[in-house]
Amino acid sequence: MTDRPARAAAAAALSDWRRHVAAVAVAAAGFSAAAASGVDGAFFGAALLAFTVWMAWFVLTAIDFLGRANF
Repeated sequence: MTDRPARAAAAAALSDWRRHVAAVAVAAAGFSAAAASGVDGAFFGAALLAFTVWMAWFVLTAIDFLGRANF
């Protein structure tokens, strides 16, 4: 049994505000570039970029959580 509960590990993993800001900034930049370009498929590319950023954010947060929870 670990001395650190999962709830504390989740709170600590989600407290990295720089990771959140970077993910939102990259996704917003992609949608801003799509809106400025006027190309038909640009929003599809921006959505694909946003999905990729979200997946990277999720994996990094999950790795941080598992490292802190020490299961």
